[in-house]
Amino acid sequence: MRIVVLDGYTLNPGDLTWDGLKALGPCEVHDRTPPEQMVERASRAQIVLTNKTVLSRAAIGQLPGLKYIGVLATGYNVVDVEAARQRGICVTNVPAYGTASVAQMVFAHLLHFAQHVSEHGQSVRDSRWSRSLDFCYWDYPLVELAGLTMGIVGLGRIGRQTAKLAATFGMKVIYFDVTAHPDAPSEAVAVDLDTLFRESDVISLHCPLTQDNKGFVNRQRLEMMKPTAFLINTSRGPLIDEQALADALNRGRIASAGLDVLCEEPPRPDNPLLHAKNCTITPHIAWATKAARQRLMDIAVSNVRAFIQGSPQNVVS
Repeated sequence: MRIVVLDGYTLNPGDLTWDGLKALGPCEVHDRTPPEQMVERASRAQIVLTNKTVLSRAAIGQLPGLKYIGVLATGYNVVDVEAARQRGICVTNVPAYGTASVAQMVFAHLLHFAQHVSEHGQSVRDSRWSRSLDFCYWDYPLVELAGLTMGIVGLGRIGRQTAKLAATFGMKVIYFDVTAHPDAPSEAVAVDLDTLFRESDVISLHCPLTQDNKGFVNRQRLEMMKPTAFLINTSRGPLIDEQALADALNRGRIASAGLDVLCEEPPRPDNPLLHAKNCTITPHIAWATKAARQRLMDIAVSNVRAFIQGSPQNVVS
């Protein structure tokens, strides 16, 4: 079967290898595919792999030979799964590859807010310490995490890992999930969503994007938060009303926000969060440690191999 990778650069900018995939059949790897070139590039393929390139109903309809779509990510909203199902096309994703890396990014943002290591380090490079009259100084409040409350929205794999890390730091952990979790970690206590927003010192989002929760972090919920609270999102950008968050930050309604995802990626220059006060944005890299990308590659290749062998795995269609 002919294999085409539509947008492989973010998974493998050169530090990994496609050899495992190429061993399964004729294979073309494109770094990026503009929408207008997608059908042409995929037209002779039976197997197509995509990360962010959209495979809409219309596009799928123009690919009569397509038998398999492999999403190089956990989320698969870039594929019209219903259209694929109607055509008998197998769609797979890659679950659980980035659990540790994404939870680590949560605490990278949180520790940045708590200690401001970068800013203080730069002040030393700028000779502030050399000129100081005292043996120490700090330009920002320093925050101890022990004893604070971490509120987690979504207790899936990454939410659970974040809960474990929070407990290791001595934090109290509360969570909200639309699904009951009788086997939830002992350190995590279930609460309703409003209670979580009112009581948390740190709120970390770990839920998939659905029609029901789009923009659920809105003005009303931001008003519930403590003025000293931090909001962290490593999940999906559209969970947050970005203008409402920018307004809350600029008014000092909450202390800080750490975001690895936005509603539109890359963001438009006029995105209100790009210049909001106390807002740190990283370019959707929580998933992108080399270890996590290697796991993603390995699982993606395993998914294709399993499909070719007649026993597909990680099927979402």
